[in-house]
Amino acid sequence: MLWILSLTLISCMEEVTTVYEQPAPEIEVIDLPGDNPSPTTTQATPEKVYEWMMNMQASNGLVESVEYSNFVSLYDNALAALAFMAEGDLDRAERIFDFFDNRLDSEFRANNGGFFQYRDRSGENGSRIWMGDNAWLLVALNHYHEITQTDRYSIMAGELEQYLRALQEENGGLKGGINEDGSEIPMVTEGIITAFNAVRGFDSFHEAILLFLREERWDPAAGVLTTDSQNPAYQHALDLYSLGYLILEDYPEVALHGAERFYNTQTATVHKKVISGYCFDEDRDVVWLEGTAQMAMAYQTAGQSEHTLDILLNIEETFIDSTVKTGVMGLPYTTNQGTNFGAVPLWSHAHTAPAISSTAWYLMVKKELDPFRMEKAKNIPQTLKFWQEGQAF
Repeated sequence: MLWILSLTLISCMEEVTTVYEQPAPEIEVIDLPGDNPSPTTTQATPEKVYEWMMNMQASNGLVESVEYSNFVSLYDNALAALAFMAEGDLDRAERIFDFFDNRLDSEFRANNGGFFQYRDRSGENGSRIWMGDNAWLLVALNHYHEITQTDRYSIMAGELEQYLRALQEENGGLKGGINEDGSEIPMVTEGIITAFNAVRGFDSFHEAILLFLREERWDPAAGVLTTDSQNPAYQHALDLYSLGYLILEDYPEVALHGAERFYNTQTATVHKKVISGYCFDEDRDVVWLEGTAQMAMAYQTAGQSEHTLDILLNIEETFIDSTVKTGVMGLPYTTNQGTNFGAVPLWSHAHTAPAISSTAWYLMVKKELDPFRMEKAKNIPQTLKFWQEGQAF
């Protein structure tokens, strides 16, 4: 049975720092079979989880974000490509890249830059151009070119870089993109630091971003990056703690412990198990499994294995059986129902259906593939490393 749902199926890396300000897209969703999704009936293993992700890829190369959603996200496809590459499955990653490469003329150039953030699983009905997702696609392409030592998608990568550079304003920040109604998406910290990593090397583009972040998006008392929100309750976002550490070289490891402000414990809807992890923001009303996996990646990169293991053990208690294929499973977006960043309610299946974003991050942690690794060492001049100036954690 089909029903129309206004949802915020916007994965954290897709602009959670301003998601509460954005209109929810109208998505056609198919009800999940059965009223009571069940926890895994077989032991979850990375191999079975990866098989679930493979099963989510359509013949056109695109990966559907959530089972039965008819919803495809550019960000989720960039993540899936990275997860495929972590498994050594270049063919599946290439299927994703080929889809977008084949749309350089009809979509990217026709939009004057930028691929659509959303579309259906057929690849049609694209909407909204969000800078952050395009930066993630470039991150994935950078990894592909490093792994294969080829220039197969160099034209697409080059045009993505030019697009990101063209979004820079005089203050160094980057425009967020364009909403479906033509209005401009504001500058979003998470997207800006992703673009900082995605555009290779270090030049005036990167320097200007750092000057913008220091002046506009830095909390010197807490020693962390902030959102653009004027509401004190939403100036801090979990992903700016994890991604800040992962992206900016020589970022203090102690900053990761500041993310305890988002740490909470919830009873998982499907499993009825008590799970600890991190929320999007300080209301701490859900365990956001994608963001929790990002924290596992940050601790793993920092060499703090005890924290990484503890986080993974909690995550691994939350796998849900696929309703599409027997014997495989994925992670839901959150453990329970609640709100996204800010006060926007999560979509109704966020806690009861396997999702690509959470699952892909989990697989990357298990394979130790840090998506920002290859462009983290940018040889930033010491005078620009404002995060090392008189930190107080």
